[in-house]
Amino acid sequence: MIITTNESIPGHEFEVLGLVVGNTVQAKNIGRDILSGLKGMVGGEITAYTEMLSEARKIALERMQKEAEKLGADAVIALRFSTAETMPGAAELMAYGTAVKLR
Repeated sequence: MIITTNESIPGHEFEVLGLVVGNTVQAKNIGRDILSGLKGMVGGEITAYTEMLSEARKIALERMQKEAEKLGADAVIALRFSTAETMPGAAELMAYGTAVKLR
């Protein structure tokens, strides 16, 4: 399946099927919090959080793609990501776009 941030796919016409969304909520754990607090004092990348967000992005994309497949889509255009704090210590990562059927 083609997934792109572009609003079209060069050389292709398509039928819009609708919005598709995939999301996941990830929570911090106390071990990561302690390590990130220490890292925050000295500076630098907090790799535990980088890894957590990379995994969350992968999960959200997979879920969005499955939703597009259920609609019979060949592609998802205008892919975007969004994040939000759902409660202290937990964040949602959402992938969303427009499912399309290529002609």
